Amino acid sequence: MTMTATAIALNRFGLGARPGDGPIDDPRRWLEDQFARYQPTIMQADLLATRTQVVQDLLDYRAAQRAFRIAKAAASAQAAGGQPSGMVSTGAPPQPGTMAMAPAMPTPPPLALTEPKSMVRDQHILQAGRRIRNAVATDTPFVEKMVHFWSNHFAISVDKMELVGLGGLMEFEAIRPHVLGRFEDMLVAVEQHPAMLLFLDQAQSVGPDSVVGTRASRNGRGNVGLNENLAREIMELHTLGVRSGYTQADVTEFARALTGWTVTGIGRGGLPRPLTDPLPVGSFVFAPMLHQPGERTILGKRYDQQGEAQARAILADFARSPATANHIATKLARHFVADDPPPSLVNRLAKAYRNSNGDLPTVYRALISAKEAWTPTPAKFRDPWNWSIAMYRALGSDRSDKFAAAPDRNLVGAFVELGQPIWRPGSPAGFDDIAGSWAAPDALLRRVELASRIAAQAPATLDPRALAGRVLGDSLSPATAATIASAESPREGLSLMLVSPEMLRC
Repeated sequence: MTMTATAIALNRFGLGARPGDGPIDDPRRWLEDQFARYQPTIMQADLLATRTQVVQDLLDYRAAQRAFRIAKAAASAQAAGGQPSGMVSTGAPPQPGTMAMAPAMPTPPPLALTEPKSMVRDQHILQAGRRIRNAVATDTPFVEKMVHFWSNHFAISVDKMELVGLGGLMEFEAIRPHVLGRFEDMLVAVEQHPAMLLFLDQAQSVGPDSVVGTRASRNGRGNVGLNENLAREIMELHTLGVRSGYTQADVTEFARALTGWTVTGIGRGGLPRPLTDPLPVGSFVFAPMLHQPGERTILGKRYDQQGEAQARAILADFARSPATANHIATKLARHFVADDPPPSLVNRLAKAYRNSNGDLPTVYRALISAKEAWTPTPAKFRDPWNWSIAMYRALGSDRSDKFAAAPDRNLVGAFVELGQPIWRPGSPAGFDDIAGSWAAPDALLRRVELASRIAAQAPATLDPRALAGRVLGDSLSPATAATIASAESPREGLSLMLVSPEMLRC
């Protein structure tokens, strides 16, 4: 199996070919031209709740849950109270000369209680559905794939209730607007987003010598203190990378610099109103009363800035570090070119990053121009996300009505079935980006089952041989063409096409 330059542009750089796509005369130029046409706003964004609405819903839900528990406990106590006050009948016959007591009245049933609900799970499905449909419909698939890359680079996992409705918003608000900007700007936007601050517990971090920390120590409150999660993951995963020379002392100092970065309404409680007004709930806020005072020394450099500016200065230096350039270059080369990326390509991308001060389009252009990225032999195995999106794009107008009518819940559930639930990798490291994590026999069987179900919905008149020719083009191997042609039915042929080597690898 070999790939043409057009197939590489559509599949290795992009999200897969569509049957209606026209010819690409200059694949490299086609990729670069997408920078001018990319739209940061997700399609149908008007259907989504804002972060303020999501966080307010969570606050209302928590209050309603407390009220529900109190009411339930009261109802249980009432039900367990037994007979009303007065004498209780023993069942013995009345003695002469005494009045028989009326039987005890039954305890009235407790009021019907309805457990409160939150909208955040519905919002998660809606957000993930917009992401899927946007990827399938986009005319700028290379930039869209970059959005997905950075979303996994700055991974959060929506396992906590507080994050369920915020996972998609971080991608839409902090990554999409900056995907064609500077890495430093994206870095700050991500680290200040409530989803990241809540995911890595930064919203609860308190400097030991801050106003709140000192007060808590004086009052014997041991549950208030410094949290190093965000500082560690910024250094290890988001910027410098492991084995880049930083120490545990550097992590602790950075965590102290980050204290005070929190979220209105849902972060560390007790913030005076003047610190949060007029900001709506769910906003980033710097709270001086949580900040650890003093200078910081990190990687041998002293930072004497005050307040929020201290962590911002450290982030800026991390973004400009050669270690960050190498870390990001390695991940980009691994994602787009090979599980074991060529050192020459990594060096070229890192140099483009350093020379441009982290200008991302400059780095992308270096990737586009690299000869290593255009090798005709497929070197990457598509993960479930990229394979599924390529599959939906390949089917195109042949099942557009079916796809449009499919409930978001069904589309999103398919990724759970395939082992890659959207915005839920379970770890700050994100989903793995190598074939070994996705090519196991049971994982392939799940893809075959999904492809069969989708093919069963295709029109009976669909010709999979013609579709394979339009979508796979010159990359369609004789073996795959023969396999599709020998299928017992058109739908079986379509299913075979969807799990062919040409669809699984790029």
